Amino acid sequence: MGIGKISIPLLAYIDNILYVKGLKYILLSISQFCDNGYIVSFNKNQCIVKTEYVKSFFTARQHNNLYEIDLIGLSQQNVTCLLSRQDDRCSWHKKLGHVNLKHISKLSKRDLVKRLPKIYWKTHLLYEACPQGKQIKTSFKSKDVVSTTQLLQLLHMDVFGPTRRLSLRGKKYGFVVIDDYLRYTWIYFLANKHESFKVFEILCKKVQNEKGFCISSIRNDHGTKFENAEFKSFYERSEIFLNFSSPRTPQQNEIVERKNRTLQEMVRTMLCEKSFPKHF
Repeated sequence: MGIGKISIPLLAYIDNILYVKGLKYILLSISQFCDNGYIVSFNKNQCIVKTEYVKSFFTARQHNNLYEIDLIGLSQQNVTCLLSRQDDRCSWHKKLGHVNLKHISKLSKRDLVKRLPKIYWKTHLLYEACPQGKQIKTSFKSKDVVSTTQLLQLLHMDVFGPTRRLSLRGKKYGFVVIDDYLRYTWIYFLANKHESFKVFEILCKKVQNEKGFCISSIRNDHGTKFENAEFKSFYERSEIFLNFSSPRTPQQNEIVERKNRTLQEMVRTMLCEKSFPKHF
């Protein structure tokens, strides 16, 4: 259930002490003592464990053909037991706000928390409250097949921003439109979200005349930038079918959401490569 050590502070210690639930006796391995450099000597009445630097680590008395250690006597021998049991492990897990057991293990190994016991933290253990408080939504499966058959049959739209820095022309939003069939992308930079309708209206007329196809449907989220009277009236006049993704579910609008991230990563990478100021 746990691993710890018994030690004389700053002098010597017994490492890898295993705590076994239900075991009524403490058993020490003589061969492990010798492997770790301890000197073990026996006589008729007692067993003495010591090191080259400590005259006596602890003493065990012979009783019924066994050499027994008096746990009460260990305190008189200045031996400190640092073994922590399962209850202490569960207690520390709760004290630290049910933090991941891997993080607690790192804290313990690096001595970052005072009095945190150096025991083996089983990272696969689960406490009842943890999965209830940390559960997440089921992940959405990736879409491997393109469902459209021609250009402009479905457009994905979104606006990202505001960015932390204004551009040289005072722009802080990005309006992204993606054709589902070819994944061709149009990007426009806006000073505010209200400009998105004018930009989209010009784009629709231009791209429909250029490609010779009409826009069939559009998918976006429930943001006020798209769900307003101007867009609604335009869709009705142009006979464009509109479908929104579910509220608070950006995964359903994944194509344009992923494109937003890709664009921002590209920008940051190019700025870092050339050491350009962030306002570029």
